[in-house]
Amino acid sequence: MTAYVSAFDLFSIGVGPSSSHTVGPMRAALEFAHRLRSTGTIDRVARIGCTLYGSLGATGIGHGTPDAVVAGLRGLAPESCDPADVRAAWTDLREGATLRIDGSHEIAFSKTDIVFEPRTRLPGHPNAMTIAAWDAAGGVVADETYYSVGGGFIRRDGEDAKLASAPLPYSYADAASLLALCDEHGLSIAEVARLNETAERPEEEVAAGLDAIWDAMAACVDNGLHSDGVLPGMLKVKRRASMIRAQLEEAEADGHRELPGEWLGAFALAVNEENAAGGRVVTAPTNGAAGILPAVAMYWWRFLADSGLGAGNAVTPYGELVGSALLGFDGTKAIDAAQSDDDEAVADANRRRGIRRFLLTATALGSLFKANASISGAEGGCQAEVGSACAMAAGGLTAVMGGTNRQIENAAEIAMEHHLGLTCDPIGGLVQIPCIERNAIAASTAVTAARLALRGDGSHYVSLDAVVETMRQTGIDMSTKYKETSEGGLAVNVIEC
Repeated sequence: MTAYVSAFDLFSIGVGPSSSHTVGPMRAALEFAHRLRSTGTIDRVARIGCTLYGSLGATGIGHGTPDAVVAGLRGLAPESCDPADVRAAWTDLREGATLRIDGSHEIAFSKTDIVFEPRTRLPGHPNAMTIAAWDAAGGVVADETYYSVGGGFIRRDGEDAKLASAPLPYSYADAASLLALCDEHGLSIAEVARLNETAERPEEEVAAGLDAIWDAMAACVDNGLHSDGVLPGMLKVKRRASMIRAQLEEAEADGHRELPGEWLGAFALAVNEENAAGGRVVTAPTNGAAGILPAVAMYWWRFLADSGLGAGNAVTPYGELVGSALLGFDGTKAIDAAQSDDDEAVADANRRRGIRRFLLTATALGSLFKANASISGAEGGCQAEVGSACAMAAGGLTAVMGGTNRQIENAAEIAMEHHLGLTCDPIGGLVQIPCIERNAIAASTAVTAARLALRGDGSHYVSLDAVVETMRQTGIDMSTKYKETSEGGLAVNVIEC
């Protein structure tokens, strides 16, 4: 068994506000609609119903879950749809509304066809949903139960976890075996991830895919930095990232050198405000923690990439000096840029190589959390989401700053260790308070963890594996009221209006 999860699964482009409550249910509903079509039963369907159990039922409305289910049944996919087509897909349904299943077969549909059962928890996972279809006589056409297991991943009841379509050249089960692989073959953590990715697709496609992930992250940061107004929901939370950006730009124009850390926080706020608004977001590894990796990566891109810190390794598509065999794997665009007299083109090419290294390192680390603990807030609390993202970002930053494999592992361990026990208690079931600020704080923690690790030699007392296992055990012991149900913590101690 390997812990490795592809970067293109771990970092999926979707919509806000939640990977487990929005993206996952949307994918489940879409798969159900496709299943009706592929089995030739779609034309028999006269009615469809969906029951949301456990955490999906408890905070589904605040997370836009019923809207996502309707959008998925209509044939929309989170990675390609217009986010505006998902918002209010269920909320704004009027009497006599119809639903066009998978974009073709039309049936009557009402808001009451989605049922909430927050007190019923299915054994498969706290995020469970059942979708059923009936014919005109009331006979069952199809009936499937799905689990939204975190990060937008879904699993159909009775179906084993999907395995990689090709054998991975570098399989590992935990951080210790990952480090041993690196030692044995003389590879960095990012290189292990790269070679696993290229077992599935050509190198040029891997590079292009990683660039697309980064472009989506960067666009989300930019959109959030330039959007004002109030976020959806009863809390009426005002966006702050744009205001902070304006303040920082004004100060810089006046000749003041603002601390990069001020921008770091603004980057994280920008992403999570976009997420809360239901915009285009990259799961990293979840939507609730989506601001941490983009913020830390943008911090490196804007303030550190050209400083020479770690830049000496940036000679391959991943920012690493590992031999000429890997040069130019990302195609002629990068080669031409490197040979160009355009300084900005060269700088951009080097930054992109560093971002690929950042993302691949984060992927290798994030896979450990998903395989050996959880990245689901409904399963492990916010330690599983924000804690995992913080560790991934810390490791990624350490990598692009020239850290060794053991310094990378140390940075991830520091970051996760100081999120152990973090609860998930969104007020009103909205991914806003404390979620948005929590991403900004965790981004700062990731940078601190990376700097601490880089000051050491990689040796440390507590291993990353020990922290991952501790997070898993803590999640099991944690009361369900602190796991995304909005039944404990701030969610019950702060008035919602």
